[in-house]
Amino acid sequence: QVQLVESGGGLVQPGGSLRLSCAASRIISTSYSMGWYRQVPGKQRELVAGIMSGGGSTNYADSVKGRFTISRDNTGNTLYLQMNSLKPEDTGVYYCNLEFPVSGSQYWGQGTGVTVSS
Repeated sequence: QVQLVESGGGLVQPGGSLRLSCAASRIISTSYSMGWYRQVPGKQRELVAGIMSGGGSTNYADSVKGRFTISRDNTGNTLYLQMNSLKPEDTGVYYCNLEFPVSGSQYWGQGTGVTVSS
Protein backbone atom coordinates (compact mmCIF):
# COMPACT_ATOMS: atom_id res chain seq x y z
CA GLN A 1 0.00 0.00 0.00
CA VAL A 2 1.07 3.53 -0.76
CA GLN A 3 -0.54 6.70 0.51
CA LEU A 4 -0.26 9.84 -1.57
CA VAL A 5 -0.70 13.28 -0.04
CA GLU A 6 -1.00 16.35 -2.23
CA SER A 7 -0.40 19.93 -1.19
CA GLY A 8 0.14 23.34 -2.74
CA GLY A 9 -3.23 24.16 -4.20
CA GLY A 10 -5.00 27.46 -3.69
CA LEU A 11 -6.36 30.58 -5.26
CA VAL A 12 -4.22 32.41 -7.78
CA GLN A 13 -4.78 35.18 -10.29
CA PRO A 14 -4.53 34.52 -14.02
CA GLY A 15 -0.90 34.58 -15.07
CA GLY A 16 0.27 33.46 -11.67
CA SER A 17 2.09 30.32 -10.58
CA LEU A 18 1.60 27.46 -8.17
CA ARG A 19 3.63 24.42 -7.27
CA LEU A 20 1.85 21.24 -6.32
CA SER A 21 3.55 18.49 -4.34
CA CYS A 22 2.65 14.85 -3.86
CA ALA A 23 4.41 12.89 -1.14
CA ALA A 24 4.33 9.11 -1.22
CA SER A 25 4.36 7.25 2.08
CA ARG A 26 7.35 5.15 1.08
CA ILE A 27 10.17 5.16 -1.40
CA ILE A 28 9.12 3.47 -4.57
CA SER A 29 11.78 1.23 -6.01
CA THR A 30 9.96 -0.69 -8.70
CA SER A 31 8.95 0.45 -12.14
CA TYR A 32 6.13 2.96 -11.96
CA SER A 33 4.45 5.87 -13.60
CA MET A 34 3.18 8.92 -11.78
CA GLY A 35 1.00 11.70 -12.94
CA TRP A 36 -1.17 14.66 -12.17
CA TYR A 37 -4.82 14.57 -13.17
CA ARG A 38 -7.37 17.36 -13.12
CA GLN A 39 -11.08 17.08 -12.57
CA VAL A 40 -13.78 19.70 -12.89
CA PRO A 41 -17.45 19.22 -12.05
CA GLY A 42 -19.33 17.28 -14.67
CA LYS A 43 -16.24 16.10 -16.49
CA GLN A 44 -14.01 13.08 -16.35
CA ARG A 45 -10.67 13.22 -14.66
CA GLU A 46 -8.04 14.02 -17.27
CA LEU A 47 -4.30 13.55 -17.36
CA VAL A 48 -2.40 16.81 -17.13
CA ALA A 49 1.17 15.52 -16.92
CA GLY A 50 2.90 12.19 -16.39
CA ILE A 51 6.37 10.92 -15.66
CA MET A 52 7.92 7.49 -15.87
CA SER A 53 10.41 5.87 -13.54
CA GLY A 54 13.89 5.11 -14.83
CA GLY A 55 14.71 7.65 -17.50
CA GLY A 56 11.97 9.98 -16.33
CA SER A 57 10.27 10.55 -19.66
CA THR A 58 7.39 12.99 -19.40
CA ASN A 59 4.21 13.74 -21.26
CA TYR A 60 1.76 16.64 -21.07
CA ALA A 61 -1.73 17.50 -22.12
CA ASP A 62 -1.65 19.89 -25.07
CA SER A 63 -3.42 22.53 -23.00
CA VAL A 64 -0.54 22.80 -20.52
CA LYS A 65 2.53 22.25 -22.69
CA GLY A 66 5.07 24.99 -22.18
CA ARG A 67 3.40 26.15 -18.97
CA PHE A 68 3.49 23.15 -16.62
CA THR A 69 6.48 21.05 -15.61
CA ILE A 70 6.29 17.70 -13.85
CA SER A 71 9.28 16.51 -11.85
CA ARG A 72 10.25 14.33 -8.90
CA ASP A 73 12.87 14.50 -6.20
CA ASN A 74 15.98 12.33 -6.07
CA THR A 75 14.38 9.77 -3.79
CA GLY A 76 11.53 9.33 -6.25
CA ASN A 77 8.88 9.56 -3.58
CA THR A 78 7.87 13.19 -4.04
CA LEU A 79 6.22 14.40 -7.22
CA TYR A 80 5.86 18.03 -8.22
CA LEU A 81 3.87 20.02 -10.71
CA GLN A 82 5.11 23.53 -11.40
CA MET A 83 2.29 25.49 -12.96
CA ASN A 84 3.10 28.82 -14.59
CA SER A 85 1.04 31.28 -16.62
CA LEU A 86 -2.10 29.89 -15.07
CA LYS A 87 -5.41 30.38 -16.83
CA PRO A 88 -8.97 30.21 -15.51
CA GLU A 89 -9.43 26.96 -17.42
CA ASP A 90 -6.72 25.37 -15.27
CA THR A 91 -9.15 25.51 -12.36
CA GLY A 92 -10.03 22.15 -10.88
CA VAL A 93 -9.10 19.53 -8.33
CA TYR A 94 -5.68 18.08 -9.02
CA TYR A 95 -5.02 14.49 -8.10
CA CYS A 96 -1.73 12.67 -7.84
CA ASN A 97 -1.65 9.18 -9.30
CA LEU A 98 0.80 6.35 -8.94
CA GLU A 99 0.59 3.24 -11.08
CA PHE A 100 2.63 0.07 -11.20
CA PRO A 101 2.37 -1.18 -14.78
CA VAL A 102 3.43 -4.75 -14.00
CA SER A 103 0.81 -5.42 -11.33
CA GLY A 104 -1.75 -2.90 -12.53
CA SER A 105 -2.09 -1.46 -9.03
CA GLN A 106 -2.74 2.22 -8.81
CA TYR A 107 -3.18 4.75 -6.05
CA TRP A 108 -4.71 8.20 -5.82
CA GLY A 109 -4.22 11.10 -3.50
CA GLN A 110 -7.10 12.99 -1.94
CA GLY A 111 -6.78 15.91 -4.35
CA THR A 112 -5.88 19.55 -3.96
CA GLY A 113 -7.97 22.39 -5.32
CA VAL A 114 -6.65 25.00 -7.71
CA THR A 115 -8.70 28.07 -8.53
CA VAL A 116 -7.49 30.58 -11.10
CA SER A 117 -9.56 33.71 -10.88
CA SER A 118 -9.21 37.45 -10.68
